[in-house]
Amino acid sequence: MKPETVISKETLFEGHILGLELRQAKLPDGTPVSREVVINKGAVVIVPMTENNEVRLLKQYRAAVEKWIIELPAGGLELNEDPDLAAPRELLEETGDQAGTWQKLGGFYSAPGILTEYLHLYLATDLTAGENRLEFDEHIAEVLTVPWAEAIAMIRSGEIEDGKTIAGLMMAGIQLELIS
Repeated sequence: MKPETVISKETLFEGHILGLELRQAKLPDGTPVSREVVINKGAVVIVPMTENNEVRLLKQYRAAVEKWIIELPAGGLELNEDPDLAAPRELLEETGDQAGTWQKLGGFYSAPGILTEYLHLYLATDLTAGENRLEFDEHIAEVLTVPWAEAIAMIRSGEIEDGKTIAGLMMAGIQLELIS
């Protein structure tokens, strides 16, 4: 049973990164509802792990929350872009690292109540360090190399507040059997 049926969609805004739709729908009992939905092309999130079980994190300024955030390397997809090709580009761009081994860990919706964004999650290992290639509008203060246990402690203490980073580290930890 479908919980609601979309009757119409109206584009209210269409930008480079996102759009906004107003959807008119009916609940199963016929009650009309309006849904404001942010449309996004999706993104990739990378968990770069060194051979010593250290994770590479970024200290990046995020204008939406007006502060520096510690997070995993990530980046938005272009329309119809293959996430498998975008992940190595984003890792190189933000950390300067190249990975010899890539493993897709799955993915998740970032905020499905209001946003269509789907995040594709990758584990990158066999890292070779290099110089990052930031885009003109990216503000990364530093690339941190943090022991696994410290990264988890940063989640516990609230120092890591970014949802995709918390989810990415947890999913990678389960895959690597660092979390049971």
